[in-house]
Amino acid sequence: MPFASLAAGFLPVLLFLAALHFMDSYKLVQRRALLESLVAGALAAGIAYVSNRVLLDMAHVDRHLLGRLLAPLLEESLKAVFVVWLIRKDQVGFLVDAAICGFAVGTGFGLIENLYYAGALRDLSLPLWLARGLGTAVMHGSTTAMFAIVTQGLAERHGAGQRRILLPGLLLASSVHALFNLLAGRTLVTAAMLIAVLPLLLAAVFERSERATRDWLGRGLDGDVETLEQILDGEVEGTRIGHYLESLKSRFPGAVVADMLCLLRIHLELSLRAKGMLIARAAGVEVAPDESVLANLEELHYLERAIGPTGVLAMMPLRRESRRGLWQVMLLSRRAGNT
Repeated sequence: MPFASLAAGFLPVLLFLAALHFMDSYKLVQRRALLESLVAGALAAGIAYVSNRVLLDMAHVDRHLLGRLLAPLLEESLKAVFVVWLIRKDQVGFLVDAAICGFAVGTGFGLIENLYYAGALRDLSLPLWLARGLGTAVMHGSTTAMFAIVTQGLAERHGAGQRRILLPGLLLASSVHALFNLLAGRTLVTAAMLIAVLPLLLAAVFERSERATRDWLGRGLDGDVETLEQILDGEVEGTRIGHYLESLKSRFPGAVVADMLCLLRIHLELSLRAKGMLIARAAGVEVAPDESVLANLEELHYLERAIGPTGVLAMMPLRRESRRGLWQVMLLSRRAGNT
């Protein structure tokens, strides 16, 4: 019975995470990223434990105030740190991979928390650990996934560098967490609510993200091919790109503007390769980048250094959906680094 009880406390959230990863037809999140997210969540749990003990033992915060207000805000903030880093470093490009990574962070947190309670509690009854496995651990994964979804969506609209985009997701995650703690005496009821609501929420997110990915791939491929052909044929002079580069000549030397055009060409080539990899993944085929990808990535980084931060910033209007363009480069960088 103890083994079955502990398995009930640890397996459900891991199965949820595995199901999310399986549902992602484009396989946007690699196993390494999942492992890093799990570790980040585990570290957040350790920091949260120390912080909560300090608030209770040294600051003498009321236990009910801590559990119903301060702890949810503190724990959700700690779990959010790694998600924010992923978004700002363009390690995620869509709602679906943000949701998976967020759920993985919460999973790592929930597993460590349950591991602590396994040592601290003497009650190994199956109902208790079933409630903790289906309730508390899944709650931690769900709230962090909510934060990731809301923040990624706002980052796509307003930019990842805006601090104000963090507040809505954090308030939502903290509120759900606080409500869960408030209903702590009804763990089986809250577990049932999570099981009923979570699949619907994630199914909606996945459906929307899959549709957005398909639309983005279709539009992006057509636009990238057209622009690349214009550059290769030397016919950009009368285009929007040509007019914009001409306007930059008053602020940058001619050699730098030429490097900007080369940078745009390489970026388009990498973008097309990344989109092709995603389409192949959806068809069940894993395509490894060839040596030319490494060469293009090296040249891309060289040109960015030659142009400088100001020049790279000035080029953003030319790089279609710039955040996802940067994410494409990161995708190819990770894939090339694994070959």
